[in-house]
Amino acid sequence: MKDAFGTPQSLLLLGGTSEIGLATARRLIARRTRTVWLAGRPTPALTAAAESLRALGAEVRTVSFDALDTESHAERLGKIFTEGDIDMVLLAFGILGDQAHDEADPLAAVRVAQTNYTGAVSAGLICAAALQAQGHGSLVVLSSVAGERARRANFIYGSSKAGLDAFAQGLGDALHGTGVHVMVVRPGFVRSRMTAGLEETPLATTPEEVALAVELGLRRRSETVWVPGALRMVMAALRHVPRPLFRRLPV
Repeated sequence: MKDAFGTPQSLLLLGGTSEIGLATARRLIARRTRTVWLAGRPTPALTAAAESLRALGAEVRTVSFDALDTESHAERLGKIFTEGDIDMVLLAFGILGDQAHDEADPLAAVRVAQTNYTGAVSAGLICAAALQAQGHGSLVVLSSVAGERARRANFIYGSSKAGLDAFAQGLGDALHGTGVHVMVVRPGFVRSRMTAGLEETPLATTPEEVALAVELGLRRRSETVWVPGALRMVMAALRHVPRPLFRRLPV
């Protein structure tokens, strides 16, 4: 259960090597989180992530999880909840893809869509049902401002995040009043391994800043969190720019 400060005592991180996810885990461990499950592909990176969190004093377990292997999700994730209540699930897996390459390779584009959307729908519904069964908990979904409006530069990735965002909002409405809190997090450009080598956009942020926003959002029981907060107004304006003009904008 969450403590008096609203900090989850147990965390399931879907995407166990996610930089944003691990930054969030570190921040929560520094408060009062004591049990962390890292779900991801069995790799040296996942092992290293687990060791780094154990060094902070948390009990950390790993579980094999592949977003694309949706048939295994119910069994793999279900077993975690049989070990005890989970206060918070952070859905942080996803891939950026390569827009130019993926436009010419539909199978690569499908992989982006299946990872970011289909895999998230599967894992999200399974975890939401488990949280509802235990009667409490938060499901935090990492979306992106890229899902707010399709851009020429990354419309494959953006469309997958648009689908994920709409799904998470609808799931939050479906779970309203059940004791389960769903929060959608919409970061802008995040300086990370995933964006290394890409041209940085205005209002860029870091995994640590996103982690802080997640923590504050949990305390406030927010439903939508923008990182940084100024992006809320920026995207509200961009959403209504006529398409002929939008095509010419350097976004």
